[in-house]
Amino acid sequence: MTDTAIEAYAACQEITRTEARNFYYGIRLLPPAKRDALCALYALARRIDDIGDGDLPVEQKHVELDLVRKRLGSIDDVDDPVYAAVAETARRYPVPVDAFEEIVHGVELDLERVRVADVDELIRYCRLVAGSVGRLCLSIFGSDGVDHGVAATYADQLGIALQQTNILRDIREDLLNDRVYLPADELDRFGVDLRLDATGSLADPHARLAGYIRYAATRAEDWYGLGMRLVPHLDRRSAASCRAMAGIYHHLLRRIGAQPVSVYDRRLSLSGIEKVSVAVSSLAAGSRGGGR
Repeated sequence: MTDTAIEAYAACQEITRTEARNFYYGIRLLPPAKRDALCALYALARRIDDIGDGDLPVEQKHVELDLVRKRLGSIDDVDDPVYAAVAETARRYPVPVDAFEEIVHGVELDLERVRVADVDELIRYCRLVAGSVGRLCLSIFGSDGVDHGVAATYADQLGIALQQTNILRDIREDLLNDRVYLPADELDRFGVDLRLDATGSLADPHARLAGYIRYAATRAEDWYGLGMRLVPHLDRRSAASCRAMAGIYHHLLRRIGAQPVSVYDRRLSLSGIEKVSVAVSSLAAGSRGGGR
């Protein structure tokens, strides 16, 4: 590996270590080459996401996202450590670079007022911003014993499960930014008027929102069941990494489903000790035959 590539990967590892508060616990379980590769992919996905969540005017955000598209089209020529690391990774692994364009499209959907009509629209959005990440991860993990298209479907489904968890965790924060990802037809069916009360917490005078969150958490649980079918087709270290990354979000989902009010006034997260515990359990499960 060239000195330039080494420096590029080091930059991506630092971004991942400081910014991937949940994913890094799983990424650390990979052998060095795969760890470098996945950090590179995460760093670029994070950069795209940061454009959407940053403070630039909306018009400038569109310009920046268009620039990402152009750079993806000539990635080998971009003088930037993150793109250089992704380009090197794409030479070593079968990276579906077009998945980054899906992430760009998903972020563009977030730039204006967000309302989701139904569950089909919700899943399409989750597939763009998170199913794409699942498929990027799969390109580094690799898989055996199953058709690649099937494995990609499982990875896509697992990403969708994680994004639904994010949505339930961030209901209040998203509402403050005029983004509502909960399907409007379902909110109507449950009689939910999504708003904040006088204290700034999510209003739920008749416990209808709590009932809806439990319902939505059950659906996300089904997506975890679909996506985790990927694990037996991964090598031991990749399976442990996958279980750790998904496990942290799965723990969050179960906590939200059991106690919906936990997201009414804050952004729920697991403690550092809890995250380490999930990672250790994931590695131990692999030694018992959870992956090849």
